Amino acid sequence: MKPLRPFTIGSLYVASLSLIATYFLPLWRIDLWAPQYPEGLSMQIWLDKLSGQVEIINGLNHYIGMAHIKEEMFPEFQFLSYIVAFYIAFGLLTAFLKSRKMLISYLVLLILAGAAALYDFWSWGYEYGHNLSPDAAIKVPGMSYQPPLIGYKELLNFGAYSIPDAGGWVFVAVGILVILLVACETYFCQPKNQLAPKSNVSPALVVFLLGTMASLQSCAQQPEPIRYGQEACVFCKMTIMDKKFASEIVNSKGKAFKFDDLSCMVKYIKTNQLKQEDLTFVVVNDYNRPGELIDAKTAIFLSSKELRSPMRGDIAAFSDKSSAEAVKAKFSEAKILTWKEVFESL
Repeated sequence: MKPLRPFTIGSLYVASLSLIATYFLPLWRIDLWAPQYPEGLSMQIWLDKLSGQVEIINGLNHYIGMAHIKEEMFPEFQFLSYIVAFYIAFGLLTAFLKSRKMLISYLVLLILAGAAALYDFWSWGYEYGHNLSPDAAIKVPGMSYQPPLIGYKELLNFGAYSIPDAGGWVFVAVGILVILLVACETYFCQPKNQLAPKSNVSPALVVFLLGTMASLQSCAQQPEPIRYGQEACVFCKMTIMDKKFASEIVNSKGKAFKFDDLSCMVKYIKTNQLKQEDLTFVVVNDYNRPGELIDAKTAIFLSSKELRSPMRGDIAAFSDKSSAEAVKAKFSEAKILTWKEVFESL
């Protein structure tokens, strides 16, 4: 078997040594929102400790009966640093020996470690959220809670967002780099006349490995469905009922904020000095298709006092101008607006 290419060897040295950074950076973070703390709270998980506003989060979680979070709950802190040291040493040894077999083994070990870490985190979350104290101040019969593995989740009026932190992204980057190096060494960078006979890993396996890493480490953000009659407007606190006028924004962390009226959403953005370019989604109900959310920035709006929206913003959204014009014809006084004009007028 041919030795590794010089580029692969150099990349392996860099990737392996970069894992040293995980000793000095948090691996994971959990952000928490609650009515008492609209600015949010955060907790960081390191290789051997916790940091952030852990005690404040414990105080909030105590109300619903969750256990007190402390470092003693995580026996993994006793050996995680040694596991990372093993991966650093294995990567450096692979580069030194220039072994393709070891490179493939390194990738398999990285995927197994990632899968084991995610499962371990999920298991801890399950235990933490399903064994609630019967003496909690807030008790809901049958209530249990699975904290999010990746992404955002709500429990009552609490919201939690979970995502890799700087150290976690170092692991993600190393995993992706090793996948690319394996793909190059075993298939894509081979001479054309050697692809079939000398490739030790089939294209199908490479695709499978790519898909596995992507499924473990990706989390696509999307607007959340609005639960009409159950959720309250973030701005005015009224229950969201009308499927023709509700709206929603999703920030860069994936947290969704929902409103019963377009005017509430605009006022919330302005009051909190949010930059629209920093919002992942700004969506509004389509007046002609109640309950269907459309992009506010491309929608056409109709303003008329005869619309009578919940908080009297009296502005409706449409997916196209012809639909807006058709509804406009039914009112004595109405005006077609763009999203920019709506935002400036409210």
